[in-house]
Amino acid sequence: MTVSRNEQILQKIKGGLIVSCQALKTEPLYSSYIMSRMAFAAKEGGAAGIRANTPEDIREIKKAVDLPIIALYKVDYPDSPIYITPTEKEVEELIEVNSEIIALDATNRVRPGGMSLDEFFGKIRKKYPDQLFMADCATFEEGMHAQEIGFDIVGTTMSGYTEDTKGVSLPNHTMIKRLGDALNVPLIAEGGIWELQDLKLVVKEKVHAVVIGSAITRPREITARYVKAIS
Repeated sequence: MTVSRNEQILQKIKGGLIVSCQALKTEPLYSSYIMSRMAFAAKEGGAAGIRANTPEDIREIKKAVDLPIIALYKVDYPDSPIYITPTEKEVEELIEVNSEIIALDATNRVRPGGMSLDEFFGKIRKKYPDQLFMADCATFEEGMHAQEIGFDIVGTTMSGYTEDTKGVSLPNHTMIKRLGDALNVPLIAEGGIWELQDLKLVVKEKVHAVVIGSAITRPREITARYVKAIS
């Protein structure tokens, strides 16, 4: 029986740790080259995949590692709070760099141009029927809706980052457990996993993989956390 490319990608990350290697312009490690070395270090440590931002970073990372990449493209638009792969233009640019998985904001907020998620993703799915898409969600309901409209993977990425979920305790164990029990598509747990104990609790649920970013790849934030503990 032939296994499809998408099935192979999902199999590669199953049960594994995906390391988010991202740095914005305002951060000390902002550099595609540095992100490629971060990804290489993550691979050396046993990571099953990488989550990365911008086509430039993804190109460099692909030169350094052969792990599946969850690709996104953060761009701010004045008429929408959505910044994770917000329009068709960003999707096209991520397709061009052969992204294995493309992450989109799948919250219930209005997208640039006044477009709803259903309208936007309907167009994207029709245009790229064979591409794996991950829904970055903030609530249980958004995760279930993402599955309904055809996303291949659901993630808990946006919990705590929307008006509706501000102040929620992270990692959002309740959301992870509920989605793990209810979804038929793979669930990726992401957001606020800082301690080994957090990770151990999360992987007890029905998750396909786990993403960790700040606790591994953001030395400024890691340092500040320890400094705060001292003072």
